[in-house]
Amino acid sequence: MKKTLGAAILAALIPLFFFVQPAYAATGLHISGTDIVEANGQKFVMRGVNHMHTWYAGQTQSFADIKAAGANTVRVVLSGGRWTANTAADVQNVIDLCKANKMICVLENHDTTGYGEDAAAYTLDQAVNYWVGLKSVLTGQEDYVVINIGNEPIGNTNPGQWTAATVAAIQKMRSNGFQHLLMVDGPNWGQDWQYTMRDNAQAVLDADSQHNTVLSIHMYAVFNTSTSIVNYLDTFKNNGWPLVIGEFGWRFDSSQVDHETLLSEAVARDLGYLGWSWAGNTDPVLDMAVGFDPDNLSTWGERIFNGANGIKATAREASIFGGVSPSPSSSSSSAPPSPSPSVSTPPSPSPSVSTPPSSAGCSAAYAVTGQWQGGFQGEVKVTAGTAAINGWTLTWTFANGQKISNAWSADVTSSGAAVTARNASWNGKLAAGGTTSFGFLGSWTGTNAVPAVTCTAS
Repeated sequence: MKKTLGAAILAALIPLFFFVQPAYAATGLHISGTDIVEANGQKFVMRGVNHMHTWYAGQTQSFADIKAAGANTVRVVLSGGRWTANTAADVQNVIDLCKANKMICVLENHDTTGYGEDAAAYTLDQAVNYWVGLKSVLTGQEDYVVINIGNEPIGNTNPGQWTAATVAAIQKMRSNGFQHLLMVDGPNWGQDWQYTMRDNAQAVLDADSQHNTVLSIHMYAVFNTSTSIVNYLDTFKNNGWPLVIGEFGWRFDSSQVDHETLLSEAVARDLGYLGWSWAGNTDPVLDMAVGFDPDNLSTWGERIFNGANGIKATAREASIFGGVSPSPSSSSSSAPPSPSPSVSTPPSPSPSVSTPPSSAGCSAAYAVTGQWQGGFQGEVKVTAGTAAINGWTLTWTFANGQKISNAWSADVTSSGAAVTARNASWNGKLAAGGTTSFGFLGSWTGTNAVPAVTCTAS
């Protein structure tokens, strides 16, 4: 049928309507389409980690250490009373530390973790009350602070309640005058395995009068295949919904999250990611910095900061701080989380034994990074000598009957007390002076002495 002139004009205008951007705060981080952008319109992609500040409030040096490792964002765990409450003065100090170290600060209230399944958990409405009590130190920080209303706010019991609770929380934040970019976690302890957030995302986004909310998925063992990760991310991409990966662990055994796919897909899609966590976990397999020591990165720490698609290779500082581009790292390498990670006192670094490298060889340093009755976690750091190497093989002999039950980032075999470890396909080539590491779980009885390790380069 022939178009009238009016219809033709209308057809020409329709595309313009579709590209009109939603309203957002006059200043500050905000959503544009599926992207997070700064007040000046510069796209900002989060590359960072989580820091458990509420349990380790004295570890303020961690902010500088996380920045020095390459991050442009830190997600900071806070509590309004389920644990020792973080006061307005403390939160102001956290914001100041983030700004001093040129990182965007994602502040999250951990009190809501597992509501409906964990009797101690707070509601999202209570979390909003906490933020309202902090409004005096949050107002004016819209360029620097993202408010993650509540961590993993619904457990696996009645996850359907998430939609109404999240809508009400967003609306209550806006009615109290908050102009910040808001972040909301999915139910099912953040992993959304029943797809409540995926299937109700539009209703939640539409509830924000500022159109300034980003959805956050936490990826652990539920996402243990590349297909599960790609399919989930594709749904959000195809629907034009803004998303970040607000927490994730790594593939220390085959049942865990496929972090390699996660990282590569996040980089390919310009999705922000925030790994869990810097240090302090009860299960140290999730710690990136052993004992909060930035010079003693675990296998997980080396992988997320220095590996392919990792933080150092892909992070760009927010333009409000100067917008420093990433610098590739010379080294590369690669936590069964409970529904929400738990904490304990930080592990103490254990003694290690190193073998000196020849000029074209390699050295190895063995350390026990965590130990409990009958079991332990070990890590071995491999360092190339003064020349590049194409591969490495380590050997050692246990003196006290220790046995390795599981290993990651290396091919480890045992014959009695003798152990041989060979590089994985992706971490054998090291530049001169470059490092990588691998880890393992083992058993011990009586004594758990550190063996001497021999490194042979190829």
